[in-house]
This record gives sequence, structure tokens and C-alpha cells, in this order.
Amino acid sequence: MSNPNDYTVGWICAIGTAHVAAQAFLDEEHEGPEYVSTNDNYSYQLGRVGKHNVVIAVLPDGEYGTSSAASMARDMLHSFPNVRIGLMVSIGGGAPSPNHDIRLGDIVVSAPRGEKGGVLQYDSGKTIQDRTFVTKGLFNQRPPIILRAAMNGLKAEYEVKGHQLEDAINNVLQKNPRLQKKYERPDPNTDRLYQSGVVHPQNDSSSCAVFCGDDISKLILRPGRTDHEDNPAIHYGLIASANQLMKDASVRDRLAAEMDVLCFEMEAAGLMSHFPCLVIRGICDYSDSHKNNEWQGYAAMVAAAYAKDILCRIRPNRVEAEKCIINILSADVQEGVDKLLHVQHDHEHDTVLDWLTPIDYGPLQSDFLNRHKEGTGQWLLNSKTFQMWLSTAKQTLFCPGNPGAGKTIMTSIVVDYLGMKFENDISVGIAFLYCNFQRQQEQKLADLLASLLKQLVQRRPSIPENVKSLYGRHKEKRTRPSFDEILKELDSVARLYSRVFIIIDALDEYQALVDDRRLFLRSIFNLQAHVHVNIFATSRFIPEIEQQFEKCKRMEIRAQRDEILRYLDGRIPHLLRSQMSKYHDLQDLIRREVVKAVDGMFLLAQLHVDSLMSKPTVGDIKLALRNLPKGIEGLDVTYEHAMK
Repeated sequence: MSNPNDYTVGWICAIGTAHVAAQAFLDEEHEGPEYVSTNDNYSYQLGRVGKHNVVIAVLPDGEYGTSSAASMARDMLHSFPNVRIGLMVSIGGGAPSPNHDIRLGDIVVSAPRGEKGGVLQYDSGKTIQDRTFVTKGLFNQRPPIILRAAMNGLKAEYEVKGHQLEDAINNVLQKNPRLQKKYERPDPNTDRLYQSGVVHPQNDSSSCAVFCGDDISKLILRPGRTDHEDNPAIHYGLIASANQLMKDASVRDRLAAEMDVLCFEMEAAGLMSHFPCLVIRGICDYSDSHKNNEWQGYAAMVAAAYAKDILCRIRPNRVEAEKCIINILSADVQEGVDKLLHVQHDHEHDTVLDWLTPIDYGPLQSDFLNRHKEGTGQWLLNSKTFQMWLSTAKQTLFCPGNPGAGKTIMTSIVVDYLGMKFENDISVGIAFLYCNFQRQQEQKLADLLASLLKQLVQRRPSIPENVKSLYGRHKEKRTRPSFDEILKELDSVARLYSRVFIIIDALDEYQALVDDRRLFLRSIFNLQAHVHVNIFATSRFIPEIEQQFEKCKRMEIRAQRDEILRYLDGRIPHLLRSQMSKYHDLQDLIRREVVKAVDGMFLLAQLHVDSLMSKPTVGDIKLALRNLPKGIEGLDVTYEHAMK
């Protein structure tokens, strides 16, 4: 089965014909999703188009309109939270006009025009009765810039070289001969555009060829397209959307003239606030009383072929750089989603979390972060190694360092950085541990895994059902979950996120049996193998621990020269009873000697300055500077002296 978090492109179809066409253009079909959101009743086809993993959905048989499309989009985004770009690909009715030579089999793509975002919602309730219409909303929500850029690039390519859509369709039909009868291009003679005043009776089931005929007085005659013109042609502009089919040529013409509408359909208006997307419609009729059902299959095919060309122009790393759609909803919808998704700390919620483990690393994180000086740690955050770890899934960054180098403070800076970066991204999970040899009773193997599980559960909109079930099974017996049970639920909850960051500080202070530490790390690495988990870990230089990370990215944590100097500049003025401003040369000497002695250990710099605070004269300070203990050995000596 496929992991829903692996899919970044959402492709929505309005009808089964469009769904078949979309599947036909997949370069690779995938198994169904391992799981979907609890209340998601829709069916999904998964696969690959170019280099993109795509989830395709279609409305249930017999369901149409804006509200049905909105409901399906919401469910898709909850089941596939990593979807970052969206396509609405189906068929629609064209609105030909003197400015737009739209024909059957052409393509209309939603595109901003002035203040118009690409989709117009109108009230079609009176279109047949009295030939009037009311526009209900003009969506300023434009398709994401990544799709508009691809669309513009493709437009230029087609203009210079022409497109290969017809060849692409023919290749698909050759591979799938069962589709040829319904999906191949119909005879061009069946493409009839009738005068607006010619109306096909509503209750007459005979074809237009029989009832309306080919009388040229009833038709709008158009010259054939030349070899140097695209056929089918692609048109870019405004798409009108409502909850019922447009079947009135006079209203069609009025909207085309007044609003420059190119196409009519029934779903896009329901998507724009819930699923910002590019709308692609193959033209199967002219939005009048003359239906052309024989063009629906080909119209669906040509729309799918164009959608594939769009996706193949977009590099996968550009998609990964986009925010998840679920996190960029319009303000009104986001407010409602926030109410649904933000954790409500009710009694049951707190009870289950406390049962998992009462240990809370939050206060420790706040305490460590408050100790850091402004600007500390930027060298790590800005480094290529860290940024690559951050941007690439399933990466591990191991950061060893000497005692007192500032590993714990650096860990708190990383945790804070991740928290700020993904503050509003509910698809990203963050969990952290601070190991401490003085807290061994709280840091048994199961305790550490339970803490990670608790933090990932806290970030979810509600407690997952499987965690509730685990709590329920043990509550009555007053028992605790086993290591395997916790590990299983950790895997399950981690899969609910598109990415998970696990940060572990001071592995060397995890004073469990060596085998337990190996098992803990093996469990985290196994989790990483199955889920998009990134691991950041610190430790002293312990060979047994370093061996566990020998194949991972590595950066040594050392207090940087500029960081130590900033610290010294804050404390030097308080030496000699705050009389140091008179001794500029002495200040420079202190900076040089302390930086030289500490060898990247921030704690040693603190201890040295503390020792200088007790020196009453300039001579005493200079003597102390000549005899400053240096390096690791110096840290041990200075620390012992400070403790006496």
C-alpha cells in the first residue's frame, strides 16, 4: 500500500469520463493508500506523472456542483496532507465569441485577467426562465504562481513549436484500444455551432443532426484551421461556475460579452476557497441546448493531456518548496479549519496525554533557550549541511562536541527554529528529548519513546483513535503499554504527518545499558526508514555512539569565536569592580587569551571569566591570564576549582 504523505499533487475530476482519461495518462500506477482520514468516503487513484506523485479523485456517480467538489477537496487534503498543488481537470461548455474562436475539443484554462482570479461564480437559477443571470462572486484566489508560471512557459513553447497533444492522445489510445471508440476525436463535421436563436427542444431526445440539421442559415460558419494553427487550441481566461448546467445560448453570449467568459462548468467555484488550483476544461459542447455527448471522451482526453504537460514542466523540488494547500486556505475557511484542527485541551485529551507520560520537556526547552545570547547558533542554522538536512526528507544530522561546547543550548535553538518555521504547518510534527544523567528514573527506554509519541499526539487536531484504543485497553487493567505497543503507535502517529523532526540532545547522558541505547537508536532509525523522519542528535565524543551515526551527516558543535567574543564583551566591563573601561589594552588581552584557551568550549569561557571576577588588580588578572588552563584538561581543572 502507498503512504498518503508521499503525494504532492491533487488532481480532481468531475465525472467518470475525466477520471478514466486521467488514469490513462499516468506513467505509473500505485497501490491504494495505506489509510485515509476517518470520515473520508471518497475513492482515490494513485500514481506518477513525470516525476510527481499524484492522487486522483472523482465525484461519486450522480453528484455534481460546487458543494460536492468542495467536500471532496476537503477530504482529499485531510487524507493527503502533503498535497501542495492542485488541478481540476474535466470537461466543460465553451463560450465562443468574436474574440475567442473556441471549438469542440479545445481546452480552456483558468487564468487571471486584471482583478479576476480566473473563476466566476454566477447564479444560473433563472437562466432558462427569463434569460437573466446574477454573478455571485468573482474569486480573487488565483492559481498558485508555480502553476501559472508553468502555464505561461507551456504557452510560449506551444506558440513556437506547436503542441503534441494529439500525438499524446493517440499513443494512449494505442496502448488502451478499449478506449478508442469513446475517447478518440470525433468526426469534425459533428462540430456544429448553432445560431443563438436556434433552440433544441428540451424533451426531444433526437440528435441535433436529425432535428436541427445542417442548414447553414442555422449555423455560424467558421473556416477550417490551417496547418500553422493549433488544433485543438488552448484558450486562457475566465471560467464561469454554477450549480446547474448552462444550456442557454443567449445568456452564454451575454456573459461572454460582458465578463469575457470562455467556459461554463459546475465545480470550480466550490474549489477555489478550499483547493486553490488550476482549472483545465476540455470543451465538449457550446453551453447551449445542443448537447454533443460524442465529444465528451475526447474533451476529457485532451484536458488530461494538457494537465500532464503542465506537470512535466514543474521540477519536483519546486513543488516541495510550496506550502501544503491545507495550510494556505482563505482566511474564512482557515478560521473554520483552525477551530477544527487546533488542539482542544479538554479533560479526556489531557488525561490520555498524561497517561502516556507525565514528563514534559517544554519547561527545559524554555530554560535552555532563555540562556542563549542573541545571534548564537546562526552559524549552524545558516550552514549548507543544516539547510540540506532541513530540506531533505529522511536525513540524520549528528552533532558531537566536547563538554561545555554548547550542545544543549544549540539543541534548544534548533528546536525553536523548527517550531517557528513550521508553527502554522500542521502537517509537520516536531518532538524533542533532553537526556540528563541526573534524571535517569525518567529516561528509561519506554519513557523516551512515550515522550516522542506524546509530543506528536499533542500536535494533532485530536487524539488518534488508535492511541485512544491503547489507553482504553490499559485503563481498566491499570497497566502500562509495552515497548512494542508504544513503538507501534509512534509509527502510526508519525505517518499522519508529511514530515517529522526528532531532536535528541546529549545521548551520552542517556545512562541506560549500552544495549538499551542501541535499541533506542535502532528504533528511531527504523521509524525513519518507513516514515519521513529527520533526526538531529548531539553527544560528547563517545566511540560507541559515534559508530551508530557513522553513515550520517555530521557537524561538530563548537562555540564560535564571535560568539565567545560577544559573551566576553558583555562581562569584561564588570571586572575590576566595573573599572575596566580605563584599560583598553587589558580588555584586548583578555579576549585573546580566553578565546585561545577555551578551544570552542563555551562553558570554559564562563568559568574563566568567573575566576577573573575575583581578581582585585590589573597585575592579578594578567597573571591569571598567563596561567589559564586550556582545552579539555583545562575544563576539568577549572570546573573542580570552581566547585571548591
